[in-house]
This record gives sequence, structure tokens and C-alpha cells, in this order.
Amino acid sequence: MKKTSLVLGLLLLIGSLMAQHKRPTTEATEPKESIVYFCSEITPENILKLYEAMGVDVSSYKNIGLKVHFGERGNQNFLNPELLHPLVDKVHPTFVETNVLYVSDRRFTKSHIALAKEHGFTFAPIDILDADNEIIYPGDANFEFCKTVRTGDHFENYDFYIIYSHFKGHGSSGFGGAIKNVGMGMASPGGKMAIHANNYPKVNTPDKCFQCNRCANQCPAVAISVDSHGPVIDTTKCIGCAKCIAECPLKLFSPDNSGYDETRFLRKLVEYTKVLEDKRPMVFINVMANISTTCDCSAKAPKPFMRDIGAVASKDIVAIDQACQDLTSKAYGCEHVFEKVNHVSGIEQLRYAEQLGMGNTKYILIDVATGKQITLEEAVKQTEKKQEQK
Repeated sequence: MKKTSLVLGLLLLIGSLMAQHKRPTTEATEPKESIVYFCSEITPENILKLYEAMGVDVSSYKNIGLKVHFGERGNQNFLNPELLHPLVDKVHPTFVETNVLYVSDRRFTKSHIALAKEHGFTFAPIDILDADNEIIYPGDANFEFCKTVRTGDHFENYDFYIIYSHFKGHGSSGFGGAIKNVGMGMASPGGKMAIHANNYPKVNTPDKCFQCNRCANQCPAVAISVDSHGPVIDTTKCIGCAKCIAECPLKLFSPDNSGYDETRFLRKLVEYTKVLEDKRPMVFINVMANISTTCDCSAKAPKPFMRDIGAVASKDIVAIDQACQDLTSKAYGCEHVFEKVNHVSGIEQLRYAEQLGMGNTKYILIDVATGKQITLEEAVKQTEKKQEQK
């Protein structure tokens, strides 16, 4: 009996020691950094390579949504749709978008689709997610602002999303990448209004205004009037969309941070993104081309202020936007390029998203052409060589 007890005791001790030995090994192999794939040359073939590098198996998905931005009428910076042709041929997705909040062809479904086709998005079906109605999801208990999240009710028609984003500047968010393309880009007009609310701009040196009325004509809330003293904003009507910041040729408008938490807009973007990303699996492709200070919603966006950098792909929405912020800043020669050109860094998007467990600001950059890890410096040098060759 004693011998049996002794044997059992030894077996239990050995099992315990083995378990203790395995535990640190498992923890040590857990990835501490996310993978971001990079290419310096922006071609249709490389966009497909970036997607394939992520190793996505879509065989079990019936309906795939490819989230794009069709470009505002008059905008010259939106991404050439031909970059997506090989990817579309391989995956057979539907181009998806939502209607916008401001007065535009993209405000209404019929004219939105017509403009998309006019801009070259003709080789896949088009679905405006809020064409019929919106669906409202509850926000997370840990959210600071968004108790509910509004998107189009067609959102649930898709099993899987590829989020294809143009990484560039934005007047309110500093930069717009994958987070903004999901949070704002997939919100219904009611959701867009909720995100923008209480983010009012201010007018600097109004006496310099030459009464072109572009700000007033482009204001979706009809909240701006222009008199002999310059623009006047009615904050009882303003929805804080930053359209005036983008449209003014003299840059008289800027975010008003006096007595206001300037990160509110960014946190709302992130909260919307988290809810939608939790509802459906997503992967992300960002293209750093035609990088201007404003987004593709601007009818007459400024010319790009820096050269093209390349494209990246990742399963991690935080890592991909962090990589783009780092690459563009490195190429421009400063720490936060969009803080320099837009006076809003946009970094709060990344910090808050990581805090909510959406992804990782630490990443490894992999050259999709070689499969090898590269540094930011090496990636930027590649883009410089491509520019020299052109």
C-alpha cells in the first residue's frame, strides 16, 4: 500500500514539473509583435501579393465585402481602382461603402453608385450598406462615448471584409487609415453625425477671407455664413465634420481645442471601429500614395505634399496604421508628419485602439518581395530608389 502511494506521489510530482516546464515555453513563443507586409512599388500585382501574404482562407465565406472609397466628385487623389483588379478576380468580392453626411453625389445611393462607376469601379458589384436602412449595435461597456454604433443594415450580409484604405491626411483625425475607413467609412449617416458631434472648428484671421463662399457652399449642415468680416460658424447647427477645414483655400479654419478634448473625435472613431471589427472578421490593406493633407471626401483636395511610400497589409488594424504613420513620418523626416501638416497627430487613434485590445502598436515589417524582415529605414530607401527610377 505504501509502495503504491509512493509511486502515485512520484507520478504526480513528475507531471507537475512537466507542466511547469511547458508553461514558460508557451508564453515565450507568444508573438509580441504583429506582422505587417510591405511593398515599395504600388502595382495591381503587388496589391494581390500583399493580400496573399496574409494567408487568408476565404473558402468558407459566401459573401466577401471589399471596403473602398469611391472618391468625391472633383477629387483627384482617390486610389486608382485598377489597383484592385487582380484581387477582385481572385476573391470575387462586392465593393461596399456607405452614404456620406454632407451634400454630394455620395449622399444618396443612386447617385453614389453612378459616381463610383464613373470613377472606374465597374468590375465588381457595388453595395451601399445603408441603402435601405441602418442597424444599431450596442457599444462596449468600457467605451467613453459611444453607447450605440450605427451602420447600414447590409453590413450583416457579408461574412468577411477586406478593408482597403488610402492612407493620407485628415483635418480632424490627423491621418486616415484603416481605423478611419472602418469607423467612419462604415458608419451610416446617423453614425457619422454622432462621431462628428461636438467637434467644432474655429476661424483664424477671418479678415483675410476673400468671400469665395466655398466653406459655406460645402457645409453639409448649412452652419456657415460669410459676411464682410469673414466666415461665421453657427455652433447650434455645426456637426464638426471638418469639411470647412479641408475646403478653405486660405486655411482659415482649424480645430478649436479651447476647453475641448481634442481626442474625442479620435476615440469615437476607434469605438465605432471596435464594434464593427468584433462583428465580422477583417483584414487590412493600406496604400500610401497621393498623400495630401485631406481625405478623398474633399472635392478639390490639395496636391500631395510628399512622395508615394508604398503599400502594406496586416491582420492587425492597429499595427497597419502604426506602420503607415511611421513610414510616412520617416520619409518626411519628422516624428509625426500629420501633426506637422494638420496640427493633429492622430496618434490617439492607435493608443486608444491598443488600450481596447484591438491590436498592437509593435510590429515587424516584412518585405513581401523577399519574405525577409526589413527596417523602416530600409523600406524608405526602397521607395526613394523607386522614385529615382521614375
